Amino acid sequence: MELGRTQKTVFLARYLRSRGLQREINDGLNVIESWNCANSIIFYGKNSELASNRRDEQEMSVVCLRICQAAMVYVDTLMIQDVLADPDWDGVLTAEDERGLTPLFWLQVLPYGEVELTRLALGG
Repeated sequence: MELGRTQKTVFLARYLRSRGLQREINDGLNVIESWNCANSIIFYGKNSELASNRRDEQEMSVVCLRICQAAMVYVDTLMIQDVLADPDWDGVLTAEDERGLTPLFWLQVLPYGEVELTRLALGG
């Protein structure tokens, strides 16, 4: 227990001292918050709550949500690859820009589960 407290104190001291670490953690939290918003769009029934008390139905709902998430990430990855394959993008992105690329965007997802693949997802 004491080791855990010590590790937590060391991390907190590093966090308070390092602006880079603060930004990195904040950026990660923003990604998660954005993904939670996407989940509320995808999983729209009953205010995004599990509608059943039965464990098997809850598990099925969560599995379906995960399948939808995986499909969205896959399609988004393909869209990013298509855009970046365009010669106009050669040399435009820095290494930092490339690290910031994520397939966790959801602007093409409309309420009630509709996905509009023709909408420009990157920069348009």
